[in-house]
Amino acid sequence: MSTFRMRLALPERVSPSIAASSFYWTPTGNDSFAATLGPGVQLGPRLGAMGPIPQKNAEFVHLAAAVFAADRSVPRAGGGSEWNSRRIQVVVPVRDVAAWNAIADEMAELVGFLTGDTWTIKFYRAASRREKVEPHPTPVARVLLLSGGADSAVGALVSRSRLQLDETHALLSHVGLTTLSPVQRRVASSAERLLPGPCQRHVQVRFGRHAKRVDGGHYADEPSSRSRSLLFLSLGLAEASIDAAPLWIAENGFASLNPPLGPERRGSLSTRTTHPAFLRGLSELLVRVGAHADIENPFASLTKGEMFALAAQLVGSDEASDYLSATHSCGLSGQRAFGLPTNSQCGVCFGCTVRRAAFHAAGLKDQTDYIASRGDVRIESWLRRNSVVRPMRDFVRRGVKSRDVVTMSLPPDYAASDALDLCSRAVVELKGFLG
Repeated sequence: MSTFRMRLALPERVSPSIAASSFYWTPTGNDSFAATLGPGVQLGPRLGAMGPIPQKNAEFVHLAAAVFAADRSVPRAGGGSEWNSRRIQVVVPVRDVAAWNAIADEMAELVGFLTGDTWTIKFYRAASRREKVEPHPTPVARVLLLSGGADSAVGALVSRSRLQLDETHALLSHVGLTTLSPVQRRVASSAERLLPGPCQRHVQVRFGRHAKRVDGGHYADEPSSRSRSLLFLSLGLAEASIDAAPLWIAENGFASLNPPLGPERRGSLSTRTTHPAFLRGLSELLVRVGAHADIENPFASLTKGEMFALAAQLVGSDEASDYLSATHSCGLSGQRAFGLPTNSQCGVCFGCTVRRAAFHAAGLKDQTDYIASRGDVRIESWLRRNSVVRPMRDFVRRGVKSRDVVTMSLPPDYAASDALDLCSRAVVELKGFLG
């Protein structure tokens, strides 16, 4: 088992063995994380730069950050659908150890549901050093996670459409890839332009684990990170906790259910953070520990094409086409090796294929500049290796059966018939595009 300890104080000297198994997060930086709010404002473990975050929600961010950093520090064997299951333990500092211990095993199971690994979560008593807490910002009616993807872009429009003129919402973005930061800013400003009136605050949090340890050595590196979305969610809840506001996670219901494309595949997506069972379970655990946990996915019953059509209803087809084409849905990495911009969208991964089908289903022009081979044999080979078009065509031909729904781990109040109907509508969208 690989074990890592989150520490909120950095001594003058750290031995290599301690540094290799520790993640340090301090108010002054120079630790294990690149953690900033906006352009260069240091984000300490108390999250003071974000405002008066309640203690339990700050501690949930500590937990999510430890899971995220550990996930990136334990290499997997194999790849794709053949990823191995790892055994990882994280030890997290909190004030009320008893409260967190009461949910530790269940939280570990939830994280395992998310990443496909076996987790152990332990807690120890420690408090972060004092840091400056910014004044309470303008109260918000809700917070929305804004990734720069198409679904979150639709969510930004719908959220604005439901605000009163004197209300404000906050858009919370996690900046992992710096190339997505301008995409997030562009989506936020475009949503405000397309539906003027209510106020809006866009909060961009840059948070990542440094490759170099505090002793000068280097962490092992695992390029995948199924837990990144847990960190994103924890930051969104932290922002929402200031006003006890609901947190919107905008994702189409088909992607949230994450059906496998075939019997040999764990799931079509690399994350299950918006799966209804995960969101329900996480919310219940956080309520028990005393943290703010008001999480909603208002689009859980919609396909991606239906979400795109909703955007067109709000702003018109031409504006929706421009707006959604400027978002980023690609889940493929490795573009830089071929001299391509890192935010180039392949057009053949799961995210890109569902995106293209959604444009088609909604009757919107897709203006996305997907990667073309340009006569380069290496790029053609790379795209073929990473394409899911063939398994998705097989998935469409096979369709979704009642027996498939049984494997989706639905919560008790989610009717199997509703899941089957949703997936069937998504299959129709995919068939319309793939043929």
